[in-house]
Amino acid sequence: MTGSKRGLSRCVQGAAVLAVASLMSACSLFSSSTAQKPAPLETLPAGGSAKVLWQARIDSVQFPLSIAARGNQFIVAGTDGAVSSLSADTGAVQWRAEVGQKLTAGVGSDGRFAAVVTRANELVVLDGGKVQWRKTLQVPVSTAPLVAGERVFVLTLDRAVLAYDVLDGRKLWEMRRPGDALTLAQASVLGAYKDTLIVGQGPRLAGVDPLRGTVRWEASVATPRGTNEVERLADLVGPLVRADNLLCARAFQSAVGCVNAERGVQQWMRNTGGVRGVGGDKEQIIGADGSDRMTAWKTSNGDVLWTADQFQHRKLSPPVVVGKQVLVGDLDGQVHLLSRETGKTQQRIATDGSAIVAAPVVLGNTALVATKNGGLFALRVD
Repeated sequence: MTGSKRGLSRCVQGAAVLAVASLMSACSLFSSSTAQKPAPLETLPAGGSAKVLWQARIDSVQFPLSIAARGNQFIVAGTDGAVSSLSADTGAVQWRAEVGQKLTAGVGSDGRFAAVVTRANELVVLDGGKVQWRKTLQVPVSTAPLVAGERVFVLTLDRAVLAYDVLDGRKLWEMRRPGDALTLAQASVLGAYKDTLIVGQGPRLAGVDPLRGTVRWEASVATPRGTNEVERLADLVGPLVRADNLLCARAFQSAVGCVNAERGVQQWMRNTGGVRGVGGDKEQIIGADGSDRMTAWKTSNGDVLWTADQFQHRKLSPPVVVGKQVLVGDLDGQVHLLSRETGKTQQRIATDGSAIVAAPVVLGNTALVATKNGGLFALRVD
């Protein structure tokens, strides 16, 4: 059993138990790496093409924040339940709403409506900065809701999927399937491909009819192995990368792989450890393993393009591709910019000294990162 799996095994004893799922706190995912000394920062030449375009601040981020990017706005939220829409160009607040409770998941948005989930287990939907409706959920949520097609989709910790009418909160359908005994209390995969809802179901991606809640196809990203449920734990970890007709994701501590969404079959899979989501585009998929050694795989077939080990044990965020560079944050709030061709570090930008806790999100050449202390930093990458 690996160190990370041993750490998880110790944490299972204190996990909350639901009807069909034992839930493990996301803090346990890194128990094996906390004793490792982070690699020192490289000495880099001064200058670089990237710069901080603007800064803003929200409450601390103590939940799995997902930053929504729609039109020319970033929609963000803090732990305290304040949800804001910010101009991608200037950071100016376009609207701000108070949910009234601390959050456990969010934000999902289609540009008009935004959805979050509170610690009281309420799904709250906002319209233009005003609370539209609230619904109490029976099972906790850690994945940001998806708002699309005048519906709000929710993935609960026991991997059930619920659909609500975005205007009035009517429950439209619920999909429950036999699941794994253990699931991760961190953001899973919930997205869309054309007219199909994409859902993480353990180590598998499922394509679901968004109108009826029925499964259209299912494909594995990983093949879990182990002698017990902890060792076989291989939940998909967000974010999901869409590259043309391929959908790519990480299975916790097991593999990185891509699924052909048109045919509903696995395109490729590479066995590799790691607990955080991947990034990439139609040319390469990039992710860090359990020691924060980064690898770039060719999107079409999974061939290794490059590896980078200069960030070992720096608890990297999921990466994102911006033009000719790869952007990734670390535990000290440093944002590293790497060559997408070689994986070599080209520039580094400091934020507020606290960890980058959300996957960076890109609009055009502007990338937004969020820190644990609530700092928002918009970076312009030329």
